[in-house]
Amino acid sequence: MNISIRVLSTTDVQELTDLITLFKQVFDMQPFVTPNHEHLEQLLQKNNFIAVIAEIDNHIIGGLTVYLLDQYYSTKPLAYLYDLAVLPSYQRQGIGKKLINFINLYCAQQGIEEVFVQADKVDDYAIDFYRSTKPTNEEEVVHFSYRLPPDIAP
Repeated sequence: MNISIRVLSTTDVQELTDLITLFKQVFDMQPFVTPNHEHLEQLLQKNNFIAVIAEIDNHIIGGLTVYLLDQYYSTKPLAYLYDLAVLPSYQRQGIGKKLINFINLYCAQQGIEEVFVQADKVDDYAIDFYRSTKPTNEEEVVHFSYRLPPDIAP
């Protein structure tokens, strides 16, 4: 199996759209509407967003997205691995680990201090997967979020 892994460029909007479609499928995100082409193009042009895809024969079989966060504890940014998914027919073949290794190396080369990821406590598969990638640290945290009403204007 010849897998190629690469960071999407600022012009790879179709590949980002395909990756989001893959996320929708793997994460069973129904209903979900993919943002428009212009929004995704602008996202790819930002310096604080990274999208990585794994392909076989120009077919996306997995990928991940990362947001870079400037910090005040250090001059080096942190990388928040936001989503990682591999198509079910390609899971448990080492592709997710290859994606983790790729982004860790890429971030190290970019001068990023640390890559971190969260996994839901109820998602045993994700927790087992991330543990298998040999992280340097594991913390048990509780994540709080605040869904903001869309109709409140600034």
